[in-house]
Amino acid sequence: MVYFLSDAHIGSRAVDDAGHQQRFVELLNTLAQDATAIYLLGDIIDFWAEYIWRDNSKEEYEPVLACLKSLTDSGIAVHYFIGNHDIWTYGELARRTGMTVHRKPELLTISGKRCLLAHGDGLVPSGYLKQFPTDVQKKIRSFMRLRRLFHNPVAQFLFRLVPPAWGNRLGYNWAKRSRLKELDNPCGYKGENREELVLYAKEMENSAVSNQQPMANGKRPNMDYYIFGHRHIELDLELATGARVLILGDCFRQWTYAAMDEQGQLQLECFSE
Repeated sequence: MVYFLSDAHIGSRAVDDAGHQQRFVELLNTLAQDATAIYLLGDIIDFWAEYIWRDNSKEEYEPVLACLKSLTDSGIAVHYFIGNHDIWTYGELARRTGMTVHRKPELLTISGKRCLLAHGDGLVPSGYLKQFPTDVQKKIRSFMRLRRLFHNPVAQFLFRLVPPAWGNRLGYNWAKRSRLKELDNPCGYKGENREELVLYAKEMENSAVSNQQPMANGKRPNMDYYIFGHRHIELDLELATGARVLILGDCFRQWTYAAMDEQGQLQLECFSE
């Protein structure tokens, strides 16, 4: 089996649950019983940054880091896609766990199926902003500017020079505000014609229709699955082209994930006590 998880936000100062990290470790160990690969699609840790200075605060995450290391040591391929809370990794996370870290969306063939995997932040289809009033457009543009700053190599280098105590205080407070805002005013599924990740997948599919030549058997090589995190909603939607869009939910409130068998059949699951 191949598993897909996202958005555990372990270490969040807004999630008052001492057992949160341990429960996530239990989930990983449960999946490991028959997993050949595990894909973590971002924001597993609520704030992760690597500095040029020694940072002892990461010992907080030793249970989950040790679990991930045991998975990779056992031969399970673990892939980690950065989200918008764990951008600032430059090798330490991979060294500690043995995971393969991805810094951008990836098109992969898994169990014979073409899958586009990404955390989901920043994947905005063309013309998306036009459907919103001006004040909402300003908020989205502000987020996109902040995202570009976070991904800027110069800004990342300068942030690595900050003493860890200062950087972590800034990062955790920022993440806490973001989480509390979402918990107070959650944004549920906006509908097929307004959900940005669904519209992004549709745009990708339409591009495939116009740009790709049919294969010899009459079928075009469109995507089978678009798999995202980020939105903290659970969604399994089949598009008109036959491709499916899956948004994984989260692993701190809904505890949902996706499982794919050897034949490439994919479905959403829920981890219960």
